[in-house]
Amino acid sequence: MEELLLRAQEAAFRFSFLVCGHTQDAEDVMQDALLKTYRYVGRIREPEAFRTWLYRTVRNACLMKRRRRVDEPAHMVSIEQGMPTGDGGYAAVDLEDPAKAPDEAAMNAWLGERLRAALRVLPPSYRIIVFLREMEGLSTREVARVTGISEANVKTRLHRARGILREQLEGA
Repeated sequence: MEELLLRAQEAAFRFSFLVCGHTQDAEDVMQDALLKTYRYVGRIREPEAFRTWLYRTVRNACLMKRRRRVDEPAHMVSIEQGMPTGDGGYAAVDLEDPAKAPDEAAMNAWLGERLRAALRVLPPSYRIIVFLREMEGLSTREVARVTGISEANVKTRLHRARGILREQLEGA
């Protein structure tokens, strides 16, 4: 169980940070989700559904925390500062290959910045879908379970998100 929780911790924190937007909130939500996981993991009927259940637990905890903080303005963290590591620090998101030519590295940095800017334009509900589907590799069914929407709605949001990203990238 300890090994399972250690492996789940990083994924839970990354996702809670994406949804919550605050490092402190993400840490609180991650801890709550891991405690809930510890208490209720025996109730999961399908072991392969663990990851979906964990993301849904994190998402619900973030939404509850956000509801309690309605009087506070939403805080968005810049992607440039990197991905939170869970210990209060940040790790670089993109590591350049030292073997690349300087012009190739510059082109990749420019493309990376364009993509990050395009992702910032997406509404949070679309950003969550893109994160779960494209970055975490969840299936459409798993994303639907995590977000609590239908598979058709997941496909629609993903299609729209990709369209917005395409427009942003072509227009920039």
